[in-house]
Amino acid sequence: MTEFKNEKVSLATVWLSGCSGCHMSFLDLDEHLLELEKHVRLVFSPLADHKRFPEGVDVVLVEGAVGNVEQLALARTLRERSRVVVALGDCAVTGNVPALRNRLDSEAMVRTVYAGGMDFPGLDPAGLDEKEWVPRLLPSALPLHRVVPVDVFLPGCPPGPQSILAAVTALVRGEPLVLPEAMRRFG
Repeated sequence: MTEFKNEKVSLATVWLSGCSGCHMSFLDLDEHLLELEKHVRLVFSPLADHKRFPEGVDVVLVEGAVGNVEQLALARTLRERSRVVVALGDCAVTGNVPALRNRLDSEAMVRTVYAGGMDFPGLDPAGLDEKEWVPRLLPSALPLHRVVPVDVFLPGCPPGPQSILAAVTALVRGEPLVLPEAMRRFG
């Protein structure tokens, strides 16, 4: 397991195709967030206003499946710039609900959802329009490990706050992550 320095560990959280339930569960750490703050420096998150994924991140928690080209680029960047990548929740681990679209025609789905089934300027599901407003969908929503190597899988929909706390605490301390069976379940 990765050893960390005595200084604060840099932590990032990323939200890809998902419902934000994993981030809500992270926020449900409540008073434990104050204790965690003593050991962690949040460097990137939808909970903050960071614009660019930084270099040299110690731990990144990634929620959601990889569903479009923008998310694929972010996944590759966060892997390149992070020491420990955690697939947080069932969508990141298996694709879960976002992967339900994998049997559908993504072009027709984008036109239906964003343009009521009609052509709309700036909306090109194939990504051929230079002015595309919506990032081009990948042919399938993919679990994180299908696009980048993942170090830790933390299932749950969402994982409970105690599971997240146990995982982050172990990773911050540089200890092996051993979760009880009750914290390793899907759904």
